[in-house]
Amino acid sequence: MGSRVACFLALCLAAIPSSGAGPAAARDTIVNPAVVSAERDGVPVYRKRILSSVYTIDRIYRSMMGPQSSTQFSLLEGEPELIWIVGYATAMAGPDGTAPASAEFMCHSNLNVDAAQHSRSFPTRIKLRGGRLFTVSQGQLEIDLPHGFGIPMMSDHTLRLFTQVLNLNHEGERIEVRHDVRVDFIRDRDLPQPLIPLIESAVWGMKLVAGIDGYYGMISGKADPGAHGPGCMIGPAVESPAEDEHIFEDGVGRLFTGHWQVQPGREENHTLVTRPLLLPYDTTIHHIAVHLHPFAESLELRDLTTGRTVYKSTTRQAEHGIGLAEVKYFSSVEGLPLYRDHEYELVSIYNNTSDEVQDSMATMLLFLHARDLTPDILRPGAADTPAGASPGAAHGPKAEPRSGDR
Repeated sequence: MGSRVACFLALCLAAIPSSGAGPAAARDTIVNPAVVSAERDGVPVYRKRILSSVYTIDRIYRSMMGPQSSTQFSLLEGEPELIWIVGYATAMAGPDGTAPASAEFMCHSNLNVDAAQHSRSFPTRIKLRGGRLFTVSQGQLEIDLPHGFGIPMMSDHTLRLFTQVLNLNHEGERIEVRHDVRVDFIRDRDLPQPLIPLIESAVWGMKLVAGIDGYYGMISGKADPGAHGPGCMIGPAVESPAEDEHIFEDGVGRLFTGHWQVQPGREENHTLVTRPLLLPYDTTIHHIAVHLHPFAESLELRDLTTGRTVYKSTTRQAEHGIGLAEVKYFSSVEGLPLYRDHEYELVSIYNNTSDEVQDSMATMLLFLHARDLTPDILRPGAADTPAGASPGAAHGPKAEPRSGDR
């Protein structure tokens, strides 16, 4: 078995197409066919590689203001089959798609799926908010899910990739870059039993832009700072409420923004996230990706019921210019527990050491164990547990409270 897989891998790797073929067409988006790129736990890992169109950077572009594009694709051709996405990454590259470019030009790279279509195929009560599967951004450019875990997907589902660049440091220059994106997945037919299913659920910081107090979704006068942390100070949105896609109405007459301005100095912002989390049952987190902007120091998910930190991500600023060199993330087979009847808040700390207003966001992407996606749902008509498999494997490992970085 091992020698056959090794030969298969060698042949497929040799067949990977060159990303720089054709000077004219190479400036447009290039979607390469999926090929075997590696082996994980004895089975082939397929890789879909996408090169965004070439972006020309010729001025300062703040976050979400730079050139952007989107493209649609599916992971495999042919008859639909169950696959498992196990990794996602984006690197900045030169126009030829191979020469490396500075990560300082990375704004974000998002991978989405039609949420309704995905829910029909995988009916879990954990909601895939907005169809978002992955986001990577400056400071964390790669998501590699723990071995034994994956996001279930049908091979013919349409995925939509969004990429965007920024430029905070270079004026008077003309720079050309593109996003080099890869999606790694495993075919279920190669597995003796299904992987443990994960679904992404995001929580994000918010600031009040219209209303009389700063507690999202809470009736005025009912907010208890002792239980829910200090309220958000009023902060203007980067765009006007009528135009900003990051404006949220909380159902009780207030508007909040998830993209706000930080004045020079230090800012600590608390957001109650129990309601956006919408936990249908107790579960565990097995990967946490963190999206922050330059000048962020940390982002912390706190369990207000126990008074403990679930996970705290810290950052490292760029050595030169404005930017994030590193954002800590969490990845674990054991996982971190979340409880349906607990209250949770998100705490972001920014330290704006510049002399001008800076934009900010604070988001955690939580990859949760979808416990209701059992093997009989994932593999209709198949035997409940393959011979030799652990009966408890499909329900995930027992999680103990812990936190860490990798």
